[in-house]
Amino acid sequence: MTLGELHDLDGRWQLRFTRHLPHPPQKVWRALTEPEHLGAWFPAEIHGDRRPGAALTFVFAGGEGPTTSGEMLIYEPPAALEVSWGDDRLRFELAPEADGTVLTFLSTFGALGRASRDGTGWHACLDLLAYDLADETPPWDPGQRWVHLHPSYLESFGPEASTIGPPPGNDPRE
Repeated sequence: MTLGELHDLDGRWQLRFTRHLPHPPQKVWRALTEPEHLGAWFPAEIHGDRRPGAALTFVFAGGEGPTTSGEMLIYEPPAALEVSWGDDRLRFELAPEADGTVLTFLSTFGALGRASRDGTGWHACLDLLAYDLADETPPWDPGQRWVHLHPSYLESFGPEASTIGPPPGNDPRE
């Protein structure tokens, strides 16, 4: 299991994940952008046009979080996608390789205390993405995966990166 990496960007923080996926970039791109695939792995619905400058709305269908505004910043099929989600930035970069695609995912945010929580969550989401791309059902539910992964992120990132946990009622350990 390869954990995400945490980087200090002079007052902002960035999680970086790299995944080697045995699928062509076009298939991975569809999973990143089409609602029927996003629903299998992304934590919220994304409403809005898929074009640079388009306003986006992130909606948690089950009420797990607040509806948040954002913007499509970069939309370059099938190589790069970047959105703002509230004050956060999410960037997906796809690069072809001989046996599929290298996906690099960057999540940039302000509060260091969120790093373990968000790292765990994005790791679990990317695991779900891999299962969706393979047309397979994961052997765990997302909450179980989060509980399994979270101690590794707590240990890797340290206590200062672990001060902000899941919102009340959304802790998979409850």
